[in-house]
Amino acid sequence: MDTLARLGHEYFQAHYAADPFLATVYGVGGFEAEVPDPSRAAAQAHRAKLAALAAELESADRTDPISYAILSRLLRDEQHAIDTAADEVAVSASTAGAFAQVISSVPQTTGTAQTYRARLTKLGGFFDGLLRRYLDAKDDGRFPTALGVRQAIAQVDGYLATPIERDPFRRDGVADVIEEGVRPALRRYRTGLAEQLLPVGRDDEHVGLCHVPGGTEGYPGLVKAFTTTDLTPEEIHQIGLDLVADLRDEFAERGGRALGTSDVAEILHRLRDDPTLRFATPGEIVDTVTDALRRAEAALPDWFERYDIAPCVVREMDPTEAENAVLGYYVPPAGDGSRPGIHMINTYRPELRPRFEYETLAFHESVPGHHLQIAVGQSRDDLPTFRRFASFHAHAEGWGLYTERLCDEMGLYTSELSRLGMVSFDAWRACRLVVDTGMHHFGWSRARAIAYMRENSALSEVNITNEVDRYIAWPAQALAYMIGRLRIQQLRERARGAGLDVRAFHHEVLAHGSLPLDTLDELIPA
Repeated sequence: MDTLARLGHEYFQAHYAADPFLATVYGVGGFEAEVPDPSRAAAQAHRAKLAALAAELESADRTDPISYAILSRLLRDEQHAIDTAADEVAVSASTAGAFAQVISSVPQTTGTAQTYRARLTKLGGFFDGLLRRYLDAKDDGRFPTALGVRQAIAQVDGYLATPIERDPFRRDGVADVIEEGVRPALRRYRTGLAEQLLPVGRDDEHVGLCHVPGGTEGYPGLVKAFTTTDLTPEEIHQIGLDLVADLRDEFAERGGRALGTSDVAEILHRLRDDPTLRFATPGEIVDTVTDALRRAEAALPDWFERYDIAPCVVREMDPTEAENAVLGYYVPPAGDGSRPGIHMINTYRPELRPRFEYETLAFHESVPGHHLQIAVGQSRDDLPTFRRFASFHAHAEGWGLYTERLCDEMGLYTSELSRLGMVSFDAWRACRLVVDTGMHHFGWSRARAIAYMRENSALSEVNITNEVDRYIAWPAQALAYMIGRLRIQQLRERARGAGLDVRAFHHEVLAHGSLPLDTLDELIPA
């Protein structure tokens, strides 16, 4: 094994050993019995390992420049994330919060009954350690938001009120571990949140990372890591403002076709508040998403190479997770084939969920979006393992957003109303550029961020608040979607000028695994 291959393997093992829950999400075997160590000491030990690998990489052979660039970027960005430590003030009930991440990963654990029991046995210690980490941050004057703490308390209360027979962690032979280990730890965790963190929580006027010691210096580095560009927060903020303005013209055009009005304020009002545009039952949501997935699968051969990949299925979120969660997300297939790709959808209170959003959501999360991209990457046995399971948010989320418009080219939307949903989703991601930088760099309040999204997107009130709370807890991640999409669009125009057909272009974007945007840029013919 040459030096680069060895370093890639060592990084892969260290990365998932530091976060075994993430290994479960990405279908990486070998960590099924483990939980993360959330302590500061563990974070610093992991950082030292990454720094040592990065130092050795400097002198490694660069005959595989793509693998070299990917590994170099992963090592650099992961060290910066540890230094910024934004996660230790990210108490939240959103999908960026710790409990939601546990709920979305641990029940998906593959492996044996023994390894699953072993993981649950350690889960109580994880929550004890997590609380200790939050209290260490508190001692340094680094506080979570009071709203995030209150929501996290309510989320844990909802879980603890769930009968043991419906516990999301329940499998045969583990009820005793849940009752004697997991639930007592979560009661201790809940007490610590309520008694020690809530009294010092930041108010809604100070939700951004810029209000946390070290946050002003750390946020620009997170921006670079999540977008894999050198764009500054100021530049991204302006890109968002310009895109939002342009999309208002498209709202007017498509609103005239779908709703009979070109008045943007009226269009947004109708999309957000018209009860006839809502679902009636969870089953209607499931059917809409499943039908969109199957139509997309049938249309793939005209737009993509043929790939032998894992299947994708649709499942509903557990109610414990769903109340404060986003519309949906994707769980990749297990690397050993024991679990398909899963599009998890939020069916909580269907009467609040717009019909026009869920086709676009299905294309983004499943096919031809995240499932196709991630499953293709995992299937490439010729790539180093660390590349098959790596994920750069700008490439992954940029691809998902790119496919939303691509599916209009593919003729997959069933109505003008659904196409209007596509525009609404574009506006949503453009708003992210404005409100994420607004809160974390310019110091916007939560209310100002919510108001901006309400004025410029058709998201429902519940989705707007859930989204803003996610951005608060996960600084800069939401920037990856639109920045990545814009770059992929630019590269497609370049490829068209070079005579590259769309199937070949899509193969170049997908077949190398997840990439930093500058590395992807080098692969597309100029």
